[in-house]
Amino acid sequence: MSNLFEDVGHMRHALSLGARGLGRTWPNPSVGCVIVKSGRVSDRVIGRGWTQDGGRPHAETMALAQAGSAARGATAYVTLEPCSHTGKTPPCAQGLIDAGLARVVVALGDPDPRVNGRGLDMLRAAGIAVDFGVLQAEAQAAQIGFLTRITEGRPMVTLKLATSWDGRIATSTGESQWITGPQARRRVHAMRANHDAVMVGAGTARADDPSLTVRDLGVDRQPVRVVMSRALDLPLTGHLARTAGEVPVWLLHGPRADIDLKRTWQDLGARLFEVPLIAGQLDPKAALMTLGDAGLTRVFCEGGGAMAASLLQADLADQVALFTAGLGIGADGTPSLGGFGLTRLAQAKRYHVTHSEILGPDALTHWRRS
Repeated sequence: MSNLFEDVGHMRHALSLGARGLGRTWPNPSVGCVIVKSGRVSDRVIGRGWTQDGGRPHAETMALAQAGSAARGATAYVTLEPCSHTGKTPPCAQGLIDAGLARVVVALGDPDPRVNGRGLDMLRAAGIAVDFGVLQAEAQAAQIGFLTRITEGRPMVTLKLATSWDGRIATSTGESQWITGPQARRRVHAMRANHDAVMVGAGTARADDPSLTVRDLGVDRQPVRVVMSRALDLPLTGHLARTAGEVPVWLLHGPRADIDLKRTWQDLGARLFEVPLIAGQLDPKAALMTLGDAGLTRVFCEGGGAMAASLLQADLADQVALFTAGLGIGADGTPSLGGFGLTRLAQAKRYHVTHSEILGPDALTHWRRS
């Protein structure tokens, strides 16, 4: 007889394991798996795993290897439906069957057409008890990147804004470093680390010469650095150009980008993607669909204001991470968002607060599209 309280506890454990792979497993989802053996006094965890870098091995494979023969008759808690197809690895559903699991608890179904219920059907057909939907909403939030890529063809976008409390990102002279304090900036690096890519516009790349890497957190895998630049008119002596051969740089450019610049960036190690224009600018939806085709599932957008506005106008920002500093800059400062051309409030996209954090003197508010 299953115990819902225990099921929730073990699934929370599995979700925490799956979170370890965020930003490291694309194009695959980051899944967590916990295998539990019932005892006379209490349950005992005999195996646990999460999807490894690059998407393999899968979480179930890692947990089963740890559990060994003790997996027979045990219960597995998996945050996403076990795969049912043979790709570069055998199907995880079959691995659970072969290991002799008695019961499998699954948080969320996999909408990938190669799976989409077939993994659950395989388990049931083999006589394994299957319980579905434990912490489904939490699993859906954790898998938003993978789900968005499968269902919409593009990665999930987190739009990051760091502003004064009157919504400015720089003074009238362009000074912007630093509006927020060190704790907020460290949190930004942690957020970069759990996304597949960090994206900025050409204006930000030219003005700030950013490195867009994760620093001071001891990570061994950097996100892809993406720049949207219609004409590829980016500094060839900046951080991105100097390190393009060490940390991936992907450049989204327009159809008329200079061919010599394209060759130069490719020689530096960058990967280039042509994107169509809309109203004279790179089409943001086409750009994201291109990134989805390339395998990205989670993109952390750090602006600037024109890019942020274009994503919001096109309803492509799934989440907003708003860092607010305790200072005012005034109306002559640079606004955090470019113009929308709105004439009625009903035209504005609505978001709702999911949670907030205090980071030293600053605040971080998480918003999700309504």
